[in-house]
Amino acid sequence: MQPLAAVLMAAGLGTRMKSAVPKHFHPILGRRMVDWVVEAGRDAGADPVVVVASPSAQDAFAETGVTVAVQEQPLGTGDAVRSARAALGAYDGDVLVLSGDTPLLTGSLLRELVETHRREGAEATILSAEPDDPRLYGRIVRGPDGSVRRIVEGTDADEEERRIREINSSIYVFRAAALWPALERLEPKNVQGELYLTDVVEILVSGGGRVAAHVAADARETDGVNTRAELAAAAAALRDRINEAHMLAGVTILDPATTWIEPTVRIDPDAVVEPFTYLRGDTRVASGATIGANTVAIDAHIGASATIGPFCYLRPGSVLGDSSKAGTFVEIKNSRIGDRTKVPHLSYIGDAEIGHDTNIGAGAITANFAHRPGEPKKRTTIGNDVRTAIHNSFVAPVTIGDGAWIGAGSVITKDVPADALAIARARQENKEGYAARQRGES
Repeated sequence: MQPLAAVLMAAGLGTRMKSAVPKHFHPILGRRMVDWVVEAGRDAGADPVVVVASPSAQDAFAETGVTVAVQEQPLGTGDAVRSARAALGAYDGDVLVLSGDTPLLTGSLLRELVETHRREGAEATILSAEPDDPRLYGRIVRGPDGSVRRIVEGTDADEEERRIREINSSIYVFRAAALWPALERLEPKNVQGELYLTDVVEILVSGGGRVAAHVAADARETDGVNTRAELAAAAAALRDRINEAHMLAGVTILDPATTWIEPTVRIDPDAVVEPFTYLRGDTRVASGATIGANTVAIDAHIGASATIGPFCYLRPGSVLGDSSKAGTFVEIKNSRIGDRTKVPHLSYIGDAEIGHDTNIGAGAITANFAHRPGEPKKRTTIGNDVRTAIHNSFVAPVTIGDGAWIGAGSVITKDVPADALAIARARQENKEGYAARQRGES
């Protein structure tokens, strides 16, 4: 296999986002925008991946496994790529150049780009597209024979050049041996006074080199994100892409337009996801489970044929067994719910272990707290075949034995033996006529 490296430009601030957060770090479906591009580069086979970052943002890639190159000053795209040369050392293969604001890019499209580049024997190959609205994207200028001659930036294009439909996506693949010398010849000959990577194309062509273009079949994959509106549009496109993949794999999604599933979520065939649901992080949904409307699940594992929601909130560490239920207005956190156990409605279960075939009555609360800052929260353990009643509180640490029953309104502060009935509430006393006397009635 021929070597392939990637240089990802992510040093810009993205002022049109009107945000203190750099553009490339805005989140989309659980990932930063730039991380979607890193993933596409890796999927295309690029190794190493070098991210060009600003001095203030270089630490933001510490946990991503990429190599970071710093662009000390924002002197343009040509300078950004040149900043990555030292990080690649003596590397002499092909170099993908990616833009950190194109989250819809796919590894399959990048593989097609590289295949075209190698088939054409080109020194550089541009990923181009023909969108319905070319806006101010750079235009691909071709010669009479159809060969690529140069790229003109949208801001520098004249009226005739702006009528060209084929645009530059700012994504390329270069032969390293041709790229580095061409970068050294760049000059700031534009309105912005920057070093444009696009000028490398004209330098290579004027030197007798071949430059090719691969036209993306779907122009949307090359879309850049510069505003909050474009960020929302990209998120919707990724949502639809993820949902379609799940549905084609056998998952029922009743309303894909209102269902948001992050790319790290796994759902088995024959699961059902109802509208207005958000599944995040390391969430796993087994076959036959139903995720009710308006449910949020984060890093939760949901067993086969379990029923969740509607209006349920599963926080990290929630594990629900097969045929279990977490019903309406139930919140579960860092707890394990056994097979066929039901938490039907209006309850908070946190830091708890609940066995199989147990029923938790409405309004249950596990009062888990840490005595000192930094100390782990105490846990509640409820056994198998337990029946709790309405409005029960369990003050951790406390253990309820198998087969026990809990009286309505009880606050449980001590362990309950197996098969016992626990009642922990004040005895009711009726004061005859008290209310009438308070109202001044005889």
